[in-house]
Amino acid sequence: MNAAQQLHEAGQSLWLDNITRALLTGGQLARYIEQAAVTGLTSNPSIFDKAITGSDAYDEQERELAAGGLDTEEQFFELALDDLRKAAALFKPVWADTAGRDGWVSLEVSPRLAHDTAGSIAQAKALHRQAATPNLFIKIPGTAEGVPAIEELTFAGVPVNVTLLFSASQYRAAAGAYQRGLQRRSAAHLDLAVASVASIFVSRWDVASVEALPAELKDRLGIAVAKQAYRSYRQIINSEGWRALATQGARPQRLLFASTGTKDPAKPDTYYLEALAAPETINTIPPATLEAFADHGKVGEMLPADGGDADTTIAKIEAAGVDVAELAAALQTEGAASFVSAWEDLMASIHSKAAAVTAAAS
Repeated sequence: MNAAQQLHEAGQSLWLDNITRALLTGGQLARYIEQAAVTGLTSNPSIFDKAITGSDAYDEQERELAAGGLDTEEQFFELALDDLRKAAALFKPVWADTAGRDGWVSLEVSPRLAHDTAGSIAQAKALHRQAATPNLFIKIPGTAEGVPAIEELTFAGVPVNVTLLFSASQYRAAAGAYQRGLQRRSAAHLDLAVASVASIFVSRWDVASVEALPAELKDRLGIAVAKQAYRSYRQIINSEGWRALATQGARPQRLLFASTGTKDPAKPDTYYLEALAAPETINTIPPATLEAFADHGKVGEMLPADGGDADTTIAKIEAAGVDVAELAAALQTEGAASFVSAWEDLMASIHSKAAAVTAAAS
């Protein structure tokens, strides 16, 4: 049994942070499911940009979509949903066997809507209907404007993957929105089995703080923040308020560790996976990190429910001059802007490629 399978046995789900048509049609995703215990998949605009521009597998469909008069954004969602439906079908046995705990794929609303509550709600509902598959999350950023969208979409029965969370306080805001949505469903006598995950980004903390910290504190901030978020997660699912919802069929909004590929070449390529083992959580990782972990990774000690040394580590980091709360807000703002930039690049790529394949067919 390799390390990826051992981690799965310990209770942490591994989801792949990648999608391409070659991954689907060439059998690689099926092999990851079988050999590395992969039980879900996430996507983002940068992933799709690389997939679409780096392959001719989308050319024929792009030509048809452009000929059909769809605008660039509509073309993208058609292309993406075609891939994600196929991936969702591969994960459907896992989804069924785990009663919806695992087996999910994720699609993001337009990052242009990160600060548009009403727009996020409307597009998320439309994409949920268009996808027409039960095991697809709609990704909503955990911005101030995204939080009320999370509540409303949960109430509407739309499964949400909350993205762009960078701190325990941001995570708690997203978790609170999810619970409020469920409470409204309870009051309306609706089924409470509406799944959700909350994605806290890890390695970006260390990239942002590397120049400000002494050697002994480098690459420790992301893990410390993740430990604080895990403590909050455990506190929430053990609270009386959550237990009351659980007795009515509600499912925990599972904590997901994102951005866990190693960025510092001085650290092991399995650094964050080994540090963030925790039951009832998810770690979403790029293929290179998954393969490295399955090959030579080790399952570390499970995260302590009380956060362990997280507060002490963060106190040392703040004493070294890093304002952690201020950095959390900046990372979320910068992350939202980065997603918009990636989206604009993706839209430009699709527009350019659609024009090229149309001209080639003339």
